[in-house]
Amino acid sequence: MLSAHQRWAYAGAGVVTLALLAAGLPAAVATAAEGPDLSRFYHQQIKWGTCKGDGMPADLQCGQVTVPLDYAHPGAGTLDLALARYRATGASRGSVLLNFGGPGVPGVPQLAADGGKDFMPLTNGYDVVTFDPRGVGRSSPVSCGGGMGQTSGATGPATHDNSPEALLKQVRKDADECAKHSSPVLAHIGTVNASRDLDVMRQALGDKKLNYLGFSYGTRLGAVYASQFPDKTGRMVLDGVDTLTEPLSESGLVSAEGQQTALEDFLTWCTKDTSCPFGQDPRDARQRVARLVESLDKDPVPTSFGQQFSGQDLVATMGLELFDRKKWPELERSLASLVQDGDPSALLQAAGGAALPHATYSGLVDPANVPPDNLESALLAINCADDPDRPSAAQLTKEIDDLKAAYLEASPIFGPLRLNELLMCYGRPKGSDYIREKVRDVHTPKMLLVGTRGDPATPYRWAEETAERLGSSAVLLDNKGEGHTGYASSKCVRQKVTDFLLYGSLPDNGSSCGPEDATAP
Repeated sequence: MLSAHQRWAYAGAGVVTLALLAAGLPAAVATAAEGPDLSRFYHQQIKWGTCKGDGMPADLQCGQVTVPLDYAHPGAGTLDLALARYRATGASRGSVLLNFGGPGVPGVPQLAADGGKDFMPLTNGYDVVTFDPRGVGRSSPVSCGGGMGQTSGATGPATHDNSPEALLKQVRKDADECAKHSSPVLAHIGTVNASRDLDVMRQALGDKKLNYLGFSYGTRLGAVYASQFPDKTGRMVLDGVDTLTEPLSESGLVSAEGQQTALEDFLTWCTKDTSCPFGQDPRDARQRVARLVESLDKDPVPTSFGQQFSGQDLVATMGLELFDRKKWPELERSLASLVQDGDPSALLQAAGGAALPHATYSGLVDPANVPPDNLESALLAINCADDPDRPSAAQLTKEIDDLKAAYLEASPIFGPLRLNELLMCYGRPKGSDYIREKVRDVHTPKMLLVGTRGDPATPYRWAEETAERLGSSAVLLDNKGEGHTGYASSKCVRQKVTDFLLYGSLPDNGSSCGPEDATAP
């Protein structure tokens, strides 16, 4: 799922035509133990140099690794994956790789944000490295041909009482656009292949084992790696633990409920300030937000990107910003600019930031080479590739009214957009069942899982369920705070993560960090 960390943006892509099937969306992938000779990929060395782009920190180095497009047929083409690193300040024991979540969040601009200050303690022993996963950012980005909400329509199929026939017609059109605007990576996207890319990176970095820190969706990626490459797994931290078992239909409901909770908490906080653009009464503020969404869906406002900013675009951008309480003052100002001046630019700039810890990196992305809808297009493609459930058109026709009702009950604001993401997977080739069926009882060194009690995106029970599923290797840290993930919001969590990665010092299974360690907005 996503991750403040998750990126709750959505793109239109859905039921696939025969032509799209031929173009190839994710099908079966080779497992780590199969396939032909990959030695040429494992023998490469990374050439590091200055990062290109305005605002890139001078001490951040960039490079790339080459991976096969299709691990089962490595001669069929290759991809270059973008990497970035901060060098260790003293003697380096190797690298620690970071994934910031999403899926669809590019790591390079995220690590560049704020000079990577949140991760500087780790440079006491590691080169701190991140990457743009396949299909994301500067690594062969996928696209559906539009900006936020453009390909799926301003309101999406879930916000109108469309017939199933009209819905299927629209998602076929959207899927054709995704296939037309994306490179061949679209057929080979997904976490199982991204995990294999991680292992190529590990070898290219010169590390015998992968040391890893993953947030939200990044926990899914880390768990898959531990299953595929248990003998190559080093010190691994999974923060904001994603589900490995729940289908998109169920996890989407959890996400909608979590976002609604985060919005209500934000409005309760905002209305205590006389500058809050929604007034000083929390209940009235919720109604004002709903009216604003409805108004913008009927009459979108123009953006500096030459596109229209709709109500569903507002929902998506708010969803990106809500999970980090430290960003609430900025979100309040951005919403005031929209409400008072009709200007969505501040919201769009904030939405250019990424997962965890939340930071805006507007200006650090590469607009010449990264489509504006890449994040939401990648999110959709990866989640669909990871989910094997494909209800038929007949099931869709039968269930659509109940689904709409359930998602609207979960969140009148975020429910339609979350349902839209689910519907856009209908008709695609079946995704991989590897995660749901195979990622269990891993035989790795001890790994640290962090679950946050008040996490609105990845509930604490997911951390418990995933820890049990991974088996005796998992050590669970109970963060009794709020917000999505613990590293960004709890000094206690950050210290325990740092101690484990640097020194191998693990807390006891079931130990906790208290809410007194949390940072306030």
